[in-house]
Amino acid sequence: MENSEVIIKAMSKAGKPLKGGEIAELSGINKTAVDKTLKELQQNGKIISPKRCYYEIKK
Repeated sequence: MENSEVIIKAMSKAGKPLKGGEIAELSGINKTAVDKTLKELQQNGKIISPKRCYYEIKK
């Protein structure tokens, strides 16, 4: 499974906006890789940042 899939799954399970570090803990992925993947997901319009440093799945 790709990092993006694991991250999306972890975010949907949490059901609330999360920080990059929290996503790294929940998904078991290195924080650096999480940050890179979050940036890609945000550029692709799959996630949004409701406030600084927090991310959630775009509804």
